[in-house]
Amino acid sequence: MAAINEKVERHVVLLDENKTAYEAAALMSEKRIGSVVVTRVSRVIGLFTERDLMRRVVRERRDPAAVTVKEVMRPEFARVTPQERPESCVELMKQHQCRHLLVFDGDAFVGIISLRDLLVLLLEEKEELIRQLTKYVTT
Repeated sequence: MAAINEKVERHVVLLDENKTAYEAAALMSEKRIGSVVVTRVSRVIGLFTERDLMRRVVRERRDPAAVTVKEVMRPEFARVTPQERPESCVELMKQHQCRHLLVFDGDAFVGIISLRDLLVLLLEEKEELIRQLTKYVTT
């Protein structure tokens, strides 16, 4: 089984904790992404996702232009290493009920991986296994 390293998104959108939920939503829409990594003085402190926007801002009828990301972000986030296996990442996502994992190499932030990225990786692995088995059976 391959590690997730090849599918980790390293060009991640970072957002300062004092930006508003509206600014985060506008940025996510503009970049066509589902989450932003929240920082404090260039240090990763949380994750803010579309789901957080809906649950912690819209559902609670809070003004997105008035609430800061640090008030509604997910401060406790699941983290993995680039060497993690895709299956264990999917399990971690199930446990934490999330669709994004932050990837760290030691204390250094490396990037983010989404459920979609993991599904593509798992599908590629299965397709390769099918090719190998087909070759084995037909030769």
